[in-house]
Amino acid sequence: MSSLREQIHAVGHDHVSAEHASTLELTSDDFLTPAGDCIIGIEADRVPADFDEDFVADCQDASATITVELDAGGYTDRLQARGDPELSFDSERSAVIRTSEYTDDDRTIAVDATAAAGDLDRDLVAALADGAALTATLRVE
Repeated sequence: MSSLREQIHAVGHDHVSAEHASTLELTSDDFLTPAGDCIIGIEADRVPADFDEDFVADCQDASATITVELDAGGYTDRLQARGDPELSFDSERSAVIRTSEYTDDDRTIAVDATAAAGDLDRDLVAALADGAALTATLRVE
């Protein structure tokens, strides 16, 4: 397994609260309602269906370690998760990272994460709530 990388650029929104205890999400949607407490970025320029097939194949290995680095407004946070053979990377709308081992039909890109939206650095969350640009870098090993 090689070390591969994907990057998603998105922006924050004034409804970013990052309060969800078990998931973190980036969406290509251009809006966010207050109910979306797991969503940390909107207008994502890439979705799971866009990811390189080698990256996807590596993420579909249960022993894969997926590192996610989030940068926004001068703040950085990092979490780790793992891959799973059930991950499809078919979503053309959103990417979800979960602290559980649950995989849905197409949005989940990593499971068993060390953090969810509610665990993120609150300065980073405040920057996103102010509309900061977000870069999410995913590496799989």
